[in-house]
Amino acid sequence: MKDKTMTQPRYAGPFAGLPPQTDLTTDTAVFTEAYAVIPASTMRDIVTSFLPGWTGMRMWVIARPLSGFAETFSQYIVELQPNGGSRHPETDEGVQAAIFVTDGGLTLTIAGETHELTPGGFAYIPAGTEWSVANGAETSRFHWWRKRWQAAPGIDKPDVIIANERDIDPIPMPDTGGSWATTRFIDPTDMRHDMHITIVTLTPGGTIPFAETHVMEHGLFVIEGKAVYRLNRDWVEVGPGDFMWLRAFCPQCCYAGGPGNFRYLLYKDVNRHAPLWR
Repeated sequence: MKDKTMTQPRYAGPFAGLPPQTDLTTDTAVFTEAYAVIPASTMRDIVTSFLPGWTGMRMWVIARPLSGFAETFSQYIVELQPNGGSRHPETDEGVQAAIFVTDGGLTLTIAGETHELTPGGFAYIPAGTEWSVANGAETSRFHWWRKRWQAAPGIDKPDVIIANERDIDPIPMPDTGGSWATTRFIDPTDMRHDMHITIVTLTPGGTIPFAETHVMEHGLFVIEGKAVYRLNRDWVEVGPGDFMWLRAFCPQCCYAGGPGNFRYLLYKDVNRHAPLWR
């Protein structure tokens, strides 16, 4: 178990509000055929969305299925005002969910069992499971991933997972001396899961030293620190609150810039055949 007296993690979120009229419009926002960068500075009040069946809620939709780009998942940053929430957040029985809390606290009720999530808290909710979410007396924010669960012969649906990153020891990547580590909320050997949500941590100067080029689609949300990230053929500087959205096979690597750790929430699809056209 991790020492809970350690320095508490920080979790970046949207700036919200609107910039002053005197600000320059130059930014790092970009959308290409292989990747997109949605910087924190673009996540303002004017681009929020809402959903029916919720109270006191708004959200930033930072990923959604796009034909010919990334097609497996959606990712929201949800902000709940005090006493906000929903009794039926999910309207599609085929869709699974994952939640990661960055601010405030949430009460999640999953299949009749209640769980309190604080910053760093994670929940996995299997497809077809009844759940609800409620907020307390302070504003809360959380990431919400949605993906249609892909059944496989002889495979049952996964179980509910409730965890907090503070209770999980990061696993160093081989041959990196601990400069690159992964906090895993889901057992990578559990074939019931067709998506993983993890936290990747690189210490100052740490690097992903080769251009990863693979079938997994990615969503990478920077929760702390800064780095220079290679996306396809471009090097992009990213920092807290920035989001990188990668289609399959987009080359990627990075250098962590310091002075503190560089950390991001990572989504990827795993453990299933690629769908074939009929």
